[in-house]
Amino acid sequence: MDFALNDEQRLLGESVERLLADNYTFNARKRYGQEPEGWSRAMWRHYAELGLLGMPFDEKYGGSAGGPVETMIVMEAFGRALALEPYLAAVVLAGGLVRLGGSEALRADLLPKIASGDLILAFAHAERQSRYNLADVATTARRDGSGYVIDGTKSLVLHGDSAARFLVSARLSGGQRDQAGIGLFLVDAKSPGVSVRGYATVDGMRAAELSLSGARTDAAIGTPGATYPLIERVADRAIAALCAEAVGAMAAMHELTVDYMKTRKQFGVPIGGFQVLQHRAADMLIALEQARSMAMLATMMAADDDARERRQAMSAAKVQIGRSGRFIGQQAIQIHGGIGMTMEHSVGHYFKRVTTIDTMFGDADYHLGLLAETGGLVAA
Repeated sequence: MDFALNDEQRLLGESVERLLADNYTFNARKRYGQEPEGWSRAMWRHYAELGLLGMPFDEKYGGSAGGPVETMIVMEAFGRALALEPYLAAVVLAGGLVRLGGSEALRADLLPKIASGDLILAFAHAERQSRYNLADVATTARRDGSGYVIDGTKSLVLHGDSAARFLVSARLSGGQRDQAGIGLFLVDAKSPGVSVRGYATVDGMRAAELSLSGARTDAAIGTPGATYPLIERVADRAIAALCAEAVGAMAAMHELTVDYMKTRKQFGVPIGGFQVLQHRAADMLIALEQARSMAMLATMMAADDDARERRQAMSAAKVQIGRSGRFIGQQAIQIHGGIGMTMEHSVGHYFKRVTTIDTMFGDADYHLGLLAETGGLVAA
């Protein structure tokens, strides 16, 4: 299989990296994090001007019809920069749900606004009891005239405090963990019965608790009661994107550590001259390349129509990403010493982000269990 990027993809990568190199130093990131929404609206406009916000969407909606490879390129660059903006939440997750499941009218209404940067959508799905089970939905929706009434609470809604609208999963029928019976509804953040409480997460990002009490909507995504396959498909695309972001962050941690080894002196010589630390740096590089290979696999499988094979590939990638991220982060912190634990140095922030990515949509242990249940990535 050919993993080489074409000219357009290389140009995309160079453009994103140039934009972030010019505008996303570690000190700039600190300033962006102190803005009212916890991220930079100015950078969001830059992303829109560069075409990143509409990249996965068809040209008629203001996009460029990019695929998982283009998303991988962008997310890896964001991982290197520790970007705070809601690209995953608004473009990959919410935008992906509208693109793949929305009616033509909804796509025509929402996708151009996402592409221009004028609309922030958020996917409200996880609940306190659900952990990693995508089918565990206790929030309810009931038919009321031409619309629906929704009651329930959603946790860890990524960038929910910046969203003008939510895509809310709610159960129309069946048991709490049944895959059948789940609907997906478009809810305005300012609708009566909708309450949003935003907060900062450990990795410097933003999330929110969303409470719905008699919230009304007449807009549904997909077929009400049969949207679980859509949710699963978009979650898999998000996992592939997160794997790419983690690779970018791991690469940055490795580079920072190697550079530190060249300048930090002990016993009058750079610590990079000590063979034991050279071996550690080599082991970090091996773990990084293993993660990169699995992120590529996740990217190539993200659009696969075979749900079982796609899910196995995502689980395998998450296992390796989680293990590599933990190893590289631990080695980077230990080699940096005390400074690696401070808020003033970037390496600890990278480790926090990679650790958070490990827990999103299931950590390494969870996905290892899924692989064991399904017979592993490669069938006997």
